[in-house]
Amino acid sequence: MKAELTEKFLALYGQEPKANYFTPGRVNLIGEHIDYNGGLVMPCAVTLGTWLSIAPNNDRVIRFNSLNFPETQEIALQPSYTKTGSEWYNYPLGVFHEILKKHEIPTGLDLLFYGNIPIGSGLSSSASIEVAMAYALNDYFNFGYEKIEIPLLAQKVENEFIGVNCGIMDQFAVAFGEAHKALVLNCDTLKYKSVDCNLGDYSLAIINTNKPRKLAESKYNERVAECQTGLAQLNQEITLNNLCELNAEKFSLHSHLITDETVLKRATHVIRENDRVSLAAKALNEGNLEEFGRLMYASHQSLKDLYEVTGAELDAVVEFCTDYEYVIGARMTGAGFGGCAIALLKKGQEEDFARQLTDFYVERIGYPAAIYISEIGDGASAI
Repeated sequence: MKAELTEKFLALYGQEPKANYFTPGRVNLIGEHIDYNGGLVMPCAVTLGTWLSIAPNNDRVIRFNSLNFPETQEIALQPSYTKTGSEWYNYPLGVFHEILKKHEIPTGLDLLFYGNIPIGSGLSSSASIEVAMAYALNDYFNFGYEKIEIPLLAQKVENEFIGVNCGIMDQFAVAFGEAHKALVLNCDTLKYKSVDCNLGDYSLAIINTNKPRKLAESKYNERVAECQTGLAQLNQEITLNNLCELNAEKFSLHSHLITDETVLKRATHVIRENDRVSLAAKALNEGNLEEFGRLMYASHQSLKDLYEVTGAELDAVVEFCTDYEYVIGARMTGAGFGGCAIALLKKGQEEDFARQLTDFYVERIGYPAAIYISEIGDGASAI
């Protein structure tokens, strides 16, 4: 890929790139809609991701090009920027906006992006682009950001420049990912531990429903607000910074404070899902993939019934997986409302799984899903 990008870069800009970077996408193995509630999540980086090639120019402009999108942008270096429209280059532009608050960028830049993360799939293509840009600027200009500052900066871009109230999980996972390991991240303290994710006889299948999920336009922000309402009502009687400070037992003692049935359902999912992450980490440490798979199914059911973020497409995939003898666990991953599901699929069954799932999904939904088999990969790096 580096050689292909170099060739494209040379054709586009008349010079070769001076540096190249890769940042992965991510899947969340379990712990959904927990990151903005201060609890535990279990993401891992995947081997799909974003490549970025850069070179300086003497024109004091930033040139944005992508092999994935027709839209291009050339914009003069200036002290700050404002998001305009919904084009892809707003994500890296937001990184420039944030970094320019503290650092002067001494030269113009020619940029070329390429990604093989399906857009709108819920595999964090936006976080991958943001972290790739932040990592590249920090590395190329030696700005001195600590590793933890990169995902925090990228999250701020997502929240304030793009306008999506996401938590830290996506940006953290694509920055800190480790091959063959899952990360158990406390989204409140940002403390994390790596858990060996030895899938043994199983592969990680990623099933893209091909229903695009436009997060900023979805009900994601509505779910964030519902959780904040639940937290405020609980704080009439106890003092909490986040919903996930409660376990299921303590929550049952105070749940009567939440008077709205919908808000109660949202909070119940959050508390139980947070507990499931701890149980899932224990299962992985013990090599108990069957228990891990059971927890995946339980997570999806909660996201369907209590959090109501799955939809017909994701439910169809998980329904098929439940009845397919060579899958031991499946669930939606990401924010939902479309996007992807993941499944633990026995190795050697990939072709049969893809064929049977495609037939089932087309009959149920009317168009095919896309199926990928991925490894668990490393986080952002220079290449």
